Amino acid sequence: MAKIATLITDLFEDVEYTDPAKSFKEAGHEVVTIEKEAGTQVTGKQGNETITIDKSIDDVSPGEFDALFIPGGFSPDQLRGDERFVAFAKSFMDDKKPVFAICHGPQLLITAKTLEGRTATGFKSIQVDMEYAGVNYKDEAVVVCGDQLVTSRTPDDLPAFTRESLNLLS
Repeated sequence: MAKIATLITDLFEDVEYTDPAKSFKEAGHEVVTIEKEAGTQVTGKQGNETITIDKSIDDVSPGEFDALFIPGGFSPDQLRGDERFVAFAKSFMDDKKPVFAICHGPQLLITAKTLEGRTATGFKSIQVDMEYAGVNYKDEAVVVCGDQLVTSRTPDDLPAFTRESLNLLS
């Protein structure tokens, strides 16, 4: 079973974390939340979910994990301002490990400069950013690029996003 690193901070899109995380765990995978400080509590932008962070970014290495999960909301935009999170995400893309990014999640991958030449999707407001980053943008519920990258646009796309993410993990 896979050990999935989850980069997350305050104002994540509640269901874009909870729904996939629940499905990953039910399938036997381990989901580890990572932020600036272990033990911190972060709250979703809808205010429905508060989660306690498992690990500090300073206490983990990409080599410990099999896959990366980036929920949307305002969380990825905040995290991409910190080079530690950018480098962490870049490592997964460079090492061709599975990466699952929904909604605004691709913002972290844009900053890591890892999307050029890839086919992906994301929330409508970041479409132009993705195109400037060299993405072949598709306005589809889920886009799977190779056997590595799964992206989706909104919470409405969660069933397809979770299905394709689990397919890559199997």
